[in-house]
Amino acid sequence: MKRPAAAVAIAAVLATLCLPSVAAAPASRPAAPDSPSPGAWTATAITEANVAAGVAAIPGLVAEVQRRVGVPGMAVAVVYQDRVLLNAGYGVREAGTNTPVDADTRFQMASVSKPVAATVVSRSVSDGTVDWSDPIRGELGTFALKDPYVTRNVTIGDMFSHRSGLPEHAGDDLEDIGYGRAQILSRLRYLPLHPFRAVYDYTNFGLTAGAEAVAKANATSWENLARNTLFIPAGMTSSSYVFDDYWNAANKALTHVKVNGVWKHGETRDPQAQSAAGGLSSTANDMARWLRLQLAGGSIDGQQLIKPEVLQLMRQPVMDSSPSKDPAGRSGGYGYGIGTGVDGTGHVKWSHSGAFALGAGTVVELIPDAGLGIVVMSNAQANGEAETIAESFIDIAETGKVQRDWLPLLAQFAFAPLYVNPSVLADKTPPAGATPSRALQRYTGVYANRYFGPARIERRGSQLALLLGPKPMAFPLTSWGGNRFSYEPTGENAVGISEVVIDPRAGTLFVEHLNGNGLGTFRR
Repeated sequence: MKRPAAAVAIAAVLATLCLPSVAAAPASRPAAPDSPSPGAWTATAITEANVAAGVAAIPGLVAEVQRRVGVPGMAVAVVYQDRVLLNAGYGVREAGTNTPVDADTRFQMASVSKPVAATVVSRSVSDGTVDWSDPIRGELGTFALKDPYVTRNVTIGDMFSHRSGLPEHAGDDLEDIGYGRAQILSRLRYLPLHPFRAVYDYTNFGLTAGAEAVAKANATSWENLARNTLFIPAGMTSSSYVFDDYWNAANKALTHVKVNGVWKHGETRDPQAQSAAGGLSSTANDMARWLRLQLAGGSIDGQQLIKPEVLQLMRQPVMDSSPSKDPAGRSGGYGYGIGTGVDGTGHVKWSHSGAFALGAGTVVELIPDAGLGIVVMSNAQANGEAETIAESFIDIAETGKVQRDWLPLLAQFAFAPLYVNPSVLADKTPPAGATPSRALQRYTGVYANRYFGPARIERRGSQLALLLGPKPMAFPLTSWGGNRFSYEPTGENAVGISEVVIDPRAGTLFVEHLNGNGLGTFRR
């Protein structure tokens, strides 16, 4: 089985709390306040005084989150009417040190990479190189999905709105065992599909495939396309989709997870394989420029990078990403790489959250009719901390005060499910004295699987090991008696112990952690 990965759209997260909903977004530039169009009118107004109060409250909001959770470092930027009202760092880049976070500290942005990636694509749509409706097969000639009709017709826009039919988080399991981008994209053809353009399933590598098609149309790599068509012209000089640019930066926030209740820097996630979907690193200063670009209809510092009507395409709802089961509740919508909906006060909100289980949490929220935007970044395993700052600030800007204690709500309803181990062995221990029912050599050998590639069972001393991936990663197996074993997966989607069953008579190897799409059986 496979849990939902940590990278999520904030529109979908907050829909679980009955907050955002689907609504047509207004024009990319706010209508005049004395004559708004019916679709842009709201009964509440965001005032400059409330925005100022919200900005003044942010240091205290951050301090309270750090007091309650202990997040080592955070950075926040606020943009209002094309002015940067706040751009600051809080805490430290690495726990146990005194190196402070500032507005130029690089953070891993996780899935906030997606709305920035959609902005890169919008630049190519604006200059006529591609269109959201272009089939990706036209650029990626060898790309295929299980259904030939979908293969021929799936578009860049389908991939960026998560409606290709690929199952949720398709390919993430391959990334965890070491496959690279090209290998993962080539193996998506083996996955069962949901109905085309009828089901929303959040997929990092589906979006990555769409981005690769845009890069190919521009005869360059995705990383170079983003740098040359967005980051350089927009003045985002410390932003990159290249992992090494983050890792080699002197001023970077290291990621943290809690170990025995203490925040520690451990494994650093290298998301290069899913670059467009999760590989961005950036700073509060740079993300403030991205907020300005979005809120000003594709213009920054007098330069029109993207046509307003083209930029608006990415912010219109394409899919109902989290339909409400409550008749009085609002549903969450998704455009191209960004969540789009209406919040509790009636204001249109564009938003996206990002999270690495290995230690990063980010969020962007924009209220277009007010020209208001906020980005929050943290260097700790996400549990709603970044969203708590953003939601509390938006509350003050819209209503004059924080409306709810967001931290426990988000932690319980939105993030806790991401870290639940679905294994049949979760919270259990091996039976005392358990031993395999057969001699160890009866289990060894190579087991084949089209999607995951070969798996090997090797004997290592008095124990078996499971080897997975193109550069085989070895996982020791613990006997549970008979043909049952357990192992500890690693990587972004690992949440603890998982079952392995080896049946020498049938010649099969079953890996529970890899069976999220029913493909976890390997055959000798």
